[in-house]
Amino acid sequence: MSAPHAHLVGVAGVGMNPLAQALLAAGWEVTGSDRYLDAGQDVEVIPKLRRAGVRLVPQDGSGITGQTKAVVVSTAIEPGNPDLEAAERHGVPVVHRAEMLARLMEGTECIAVTGTSGKTTVTGMVGYALEQLGDDPTVVNGGIVANWESEERVGNVRVGRSGRWVIEADESDRSLLRFSPEWAIITNVSADHCPTEEAKALFGTFAERVKQGIVGPWDGAGEPWRSFRPELSASGSRFTCGGQEFHLPLLGEHNAQNALQAAMLCERLGHPLGRIAAALSGFRGIRRRLDLAGVAGGVAVIDDYAHNPAKIRAAWQAVRPHYRRVVAIWRPHGFGPLANMLEDLKTLFREMGRACAGLYILPVFYAGGTAKAAVTSDMLVDGLAAEGVPIELVRSCDELVGRMVATAKEGDVVLSMGARDPNLPALARRILAALSAR
Repeated sequence: MSAPHAHLVGVAGVGMNPLAQALLAAGWEVTGSDRYLDAGQDVEVIPKLRRAGVRLVPQDGSGITGQTKAVVVSTAIEPGNPDLEAAERHGVPVVHRAEMLARLMEGTECIAVTGTSGKTTVTGMVGYALEQLGDDPTVVNGGIVANWESEERVGNVRVGRSGRWVIEADESDRSLLRFSPEWAIITNVSADHCPTEEAKALFGTFAERVKQGIVGPWDGAGEPWRSFRPELSASGSRFTCGGQEFHLPLLGEHNAQNALQAAMLCERLGHPLGRIAAALSGFRGIRRRLDLAGVAGGVAVIDDYAHNPAKIRAAWQAVRPHYRRVVAIWRPHGFGPLANMLEDLKTLFREMGRACAGLYILPVFYAGGTAKAAVTSDMLVDGLAAEGVPIELVRSCDELVGRMVATAKEGDVVLSMGARDPNLPALARRILAALSAR
């Protein structure tokens, strides 16, 4: 009997690949299409997916037949997409990616990690720690765990045999509500894809679906833990939990809090804190989370996924003490999120403008579709510039590279931030190369 066939429909190359890997591991035949790939854009994970067994086809409906068991989509796929039309013609059910993941996990013990910020890192920390502790979990994460990345492996999925799954659950499209996990971590709550009060209600609803217990700064009102005071340095952080000292080799207070939550979850699963601390001391982080592209001419270039005010602030505060000046770059990841976060971003950038060597904003990343450009980067920048904030709109990556060469000086850090755009890591490398050549 042949393997069941699923076709995954993607945008910008990155959102669906963890599920593709999980389906392959479960014995499915997997095809996929991607709007960004059709446009001729290079997506780094594609060669590894092909080697793993995913067959990539144009997003024109050709990957779907009457034998296809499911066409899997994210919320980013609009009605009228050719693959959706092909699914309707062939009578193939269209399934949301979170629903497909939930089906794969039926009969297993699920640990779901969610929250506005930090969920990818915490998912990686929990998964890596449980691997080191001998639990042999299956892990499905949105970001690449540096410890698991190789020439052959993407590094955001680990296939285990224990029947315990660790997953990242997304709040941006409310798809976290498709899961009813045994355990959960809710990292924090703030505005991003929706206003703060709406986010609190969403995570409250999710909390009611958790069967055994929740770890994290969540008391039903979204209040953070206020007494946590890690010792921070250029080599990472140190903190104490239950009398056990932890050393985490990652910058920033936010990463120390991430590790605290991961440690508490692992302890509740029955592991001793001493062994948990030893496991987390070897965690090398998540790609695009304070990822050092390199140093050239005394200037460090760091690439980070930060895309909402809380994440931008955390990245900025993590690097600020260790460099002479911060030169900050940010690309908004969508018109809707920019509109939702506009006032909080203005507050943050006013603060950063007093301390940074410059703030450089790129146009909103747009991968196609029906998003309405009601609020744009121009609007954000023009309003702040009129107040005297040292912020500039840079129209293209080429222009931005030139501005970095002219602005960054020895002892500075260029902090490049943003989500969804798969070219941002390459942009950091371009800046590094230009600094090396000047």
